[in-house]
Amino acid sequence: MQRTPFKYIAIEGVIGAGKTSLAQKLAKWYGAHPVMEEFETNPFLGDFYTDRKRYAFQTQIFFLLSRFRQQGQLRQYDLFHSKIISDYMFQKDRIFATTNLSDAEMKLYDGLAHIMEQQIAIPDFVIYLKTSTARLMANIRKRNRDFEKEMSEEYINTLNDLYDSFFVHYKKTQVITIHMDEKDFINSDKDFKEIIKRISEQSVR
Repeated sequence: MQRTPFKYIAIEGVIGAGKTSLAQKLAKWYGAHPVMEEFETNPFLGDFYTDRKRYAFQTQIFFLLSRFRQQGQLRQYDLFHSKIISDYMFQKDRIFATTNLSDAEMKLYDGLAHIMEQQIAIPDFVIYLKTSTARLMANIRKRNRDFEKEMSEEYINTLNDLYDSFFVHYKKTQVITIHMDEKDFINSDKDFKEIIKRISEQSVR
C-alpha cells in the first residue's frame, strides 16, 4: 500500500481500453476502494449492439440511473475508505448519449442528466487511456464477450473521436493521458510504475 494525497480517481477510455484492469491494479497498489461500472446488469445491452437505433434509449437511461445510484454511494464509501478508484466517470454517459440518441431522446436525457450531475462528486483527477481503434478492436476480440461480438469498428472509431473531443474540452479537473498503444501495464511492471509516477506527480500539484 502506498500513501498518496488523493481521495478519488476516475479512469476513462473507450470500450476495450483497459479501464477495469487498471482500476483493479491501482486499487490494490494504493489500498483503495474500487468502484466498477456495472455494465453486466443492463438487460438491454445485448439487444443494443444488435439494433442500436431500437434499443439506444432504454440502454442509455438504464446506464444513467445505474451510474447515478452507484455514484451516490461514494459518500458512504468515504466514511470507511480513504481512497476511491473508479473505472468510469459519471460524465461519460453523455459521450455515448450524443452518438446513440435521437434529438428528441437527447432532450429528455439532458433534462435528467443535468439534475443528476449537480449531485455527483468530481474526481481529484481523471486518467484517460487514449487508445487507437485498431488496438481497441483487438482487445475487444481478445476478451470475447458475447454482447460485444456485434460491435463494429465504425462504432468504436466514432466513440474514439468523441472521447478525444470530450477530453480536449474537459476542464472540471486535471486529466492524465496515457497512450495505451505504447503501454502494457498488465504485463510490464515498468509501464505500471510509470503510471504510478504520473499519479504521484499529479497528486502533489
